[in-house]
Amino acid sequence: MIKVIEGYELKEGADIQPVFLKLRSYAMTLPGFISAEHIRSAKDTSIAALLYNWEKLEDWDAWESSKLRQQILQEVETLLVSKPRVTVYTVMPTSAWTYTGQKS
Repeated sequence: MIKVIEGYELKEGADIQPVFLKLRSYAMTLPGFISAEHIRSAKDTSIAALLYNWEKLEDWDAWESSKLRQQILQEVETLLVSKPRVTVYTVMPTSAWTYTGQKS
């Protein structure tokens, strides 16, 4: 599984929620989409992000490069201080992890 953090720095007073809903609703129609979550910084309300889960990197790549996503991001440029920052992670399995500390 792939986790993607798409971070946004917003201009003062910008309402990004409708854009997040639009991005998520279109992403949901693509193969490999698992879920998306909208978050906002608790300490700096000008920072918001979309957290995506995708089956494979290729699935995310297809959405990231899609004309529809690019169009939505162009429409929202007036709300942003800078371009969205995208970070992609691979989920590492944890089933083999064991506790190696001493028992009390």
